[in-house]
Amino acid sequence: MTTAYIVDAVRTAGGRRNGRLSRVHPADLGGKVIDAVLDRTGVEPGRIDDVIYGCVSQIGPQTFNIARTSVLSSRLPESVPGVSIDRQCGSSQQAIHFAAQAVMSGTQDLVIAGGVESMSQVPIGSPVTVAKELGNPFSGEIGRRYPGENFSQFTGAERMAKKYGVSKADLDRFAYESHRRAAAATEAGRFKQEILPLDVPQENGETLRHDVDEGIRWDADLDAISGLQPLAEDGIISAANASQITDGASAVLVASERAVREHGLTPLARVHALSVVGSDPTMVLEGPIPATEKVLQRAGMTLADLDLYEVNEAFGSVPLAWRNALDADYDRLNVNGGAQALGHPLGATGAKLMGTLIYELKRRGGRYGLLAICEGLGTANATIVEVL
Repeated sequence: MTTAYIVDAVRTAGGRRNGRLSRVHPADLGGKVIDAVLDRTGVEPGRIDDVIYGCVSQIGPQTFNIARTSVLSSRLPESVPGVSIDRQCGSSQQAIHFAAQAVMSGTQDLVIAGGVESMSQVPIGSPVTVAKELGNPFSGEIGRRYPGENFSQFTGAERMAKKYGVSKADLDRFAYESHRRAAAATEAGRFKQEILPLDVPQENGETLRHDVDEGIRWDADLDAISGLQPLAEDGIISAANASQITDGASAVLVASERAVREHGLTPLARVHALSVVGSDPTMVLEGPIPATEKVLQRAGMTLADLDLYEVNEAFGSVPLAWRNALDADYDRLNVNGGAQALGHPLGATGAKLMGTLIYELKRRGGRYGLLAICEGLGTANATIVEVL
């Protein structure tokens, strides 16, 4: 089985809901990061075997196979196919897995994996809301198996906090740290290598340079965060300690050993181990814990062997519960902030975080890193990469 290398990783800066990216068509966002990968690697466009994109709300401007429409919006030739997948919040991480598996199997050599989500144009939950007259996604059999459950991620986030001993004070401190770390990373230029600057047309005919994540609260205040009311009565999850609604796109180029040689590419990292698991759908967000355990077992490693970990901050209770369950080192977790500050553009988040992880490992001289993302209905992906 051949090795799968990650040759490049690029993303847009996160756009706040109804912010700078809100009027950019998602296919164009997806196309722009494809073109950036081509520009940065010098790979001949016609040599790309496939484009695999994650997208959660595949409706409206994100329907009709957003991977293929992104291809057609890019400078890839029409001979390059595209396929869209929905693994909920881990969709573009799963896209990387599928791309790596294609390369490792020897059936493809160059695959662009990534994702896109315009949460301004296609609000979260739109597929269910718009199509509810067609039927409930949860069948009677599912209802009998899980009576009284609505599989709410907000409920799951509360349950995670309770099960793993995470307090509201813990959550609020972590949210504050997310903004503080993200601001420090931005000011130090640590995201420059991964962010594609975009000139976004404005209604007045001018263009605006978008190259900084819009969600960062530069003046984040712990007392203000702590003072926000929880979303549920007697709950501890608030808008401050949950991820931000965000527009964005991301892409990585996955290459085989043969492609690396033929195209003179310099890999950033190699895919070391992969896992995907199902877990209790009523907990919803617990999957990163068994996914991490599984990927470590497959790799013959422990957490002590990893230099950094990115665990998506869909809600602050997820990475904190993960840390408590696995006795992980807080100082290696989401060191440049996470989705509470930088945003969570759903289908784009996995490839976005993969770039953040790899570039930070390289900057620190680290070797191994872990990416784990919780996903709706109790699934999760985990990936270990080795920086070269």
